[in-house]
Amino acid sequence: MADSTGKIVGIIPARMAATRFPGKPMIKICGMPMIGHVYFRSQMSRLLDDVIVATCDAEIFDYVHSIGGKAVMTSTSHQRASDRAAEAMQKYEKASKFKVSIAVMIQGDEPMLNPATIDAVVKPLMKSERLIANLMTTLEADHHADYNDVKVVVDQKFRALYFSREPIPSTKKSKEKINLWKQIGIIAFKRDFLLKYLKLPSTPLEKAESVDMLRVLEHGYELQMVPVFDKTYGVDVPEHVPLVEKLLKKDALAKKYLKDQ
Repeated sequence: MADSTGKIVGIIPARMAATRFPGKPMIKICGMPMIGHVYFRSQMSRLLDDVIVATCDAEIFDYVHSIGGKAVMTSTSHQRASDRAAEAMQKYEKASKFKVSIAVMIQGDEPMLNPATIDAVVKPLMKSERLIANLMTTLEADHHADYNDVKVVVDQKFRALYFSREPIPSTKKSKEKINLWKQIGIIAFKRDFLLKYLKLPSTPLEKAESVDMLRVLEHGYELQMVPVFDKTYGVDVPEHVPLVEKLLKKDALAKKYLKDQ
């Protein structure tokens, strides 16, 4: 939903050399590479004007074009998804002649993505002074210690206080029920703040936790979290694929795009 300041664009960073799961974007789930699921589901967002895949791998680039999608080749040197997304955004602007107002970074390992959640993370940035917003959802107690889940604690206005891969907050002493939240890999940036964020020096906690968003907090910026309650499962390791495939076989959104492939 473009406005006078520019387009709202979804950017899906993807590379074959993932540390924990090499080749992950092209692993087939229900007969389709995972990046295809994420692309088609992102296109169902009501607020995104365009969706592009940002990659440094010809295999991913060629596949996205083969399904009628848009892909941008980026540098092989990027260590963070946000760096790759920023390069792709600038190349998209140059090629399309359109300026971006909001860039939504969508992780390529969320094949069960609900497009409505993209709209949810975009809305706080529209017609407001907020610079960045991030999705979160409830974390099941038995996943509290799972290193693959990035936990987040928030204040009463859902502004992020801290992120960690460790089990936060503590549940050992409280007699009251404590909400446990985990980060979902969909982050909306105002265009200029994405470029500014990349120029901010990396921070000690960001490195210690391996969580990009701690750089935002450590430099003193407000980060708005947006709660959503869809049950979704990302693919972090090969063992996650069978579960996600089983769920996607029953998924109404998947049926809409898989029938045409």
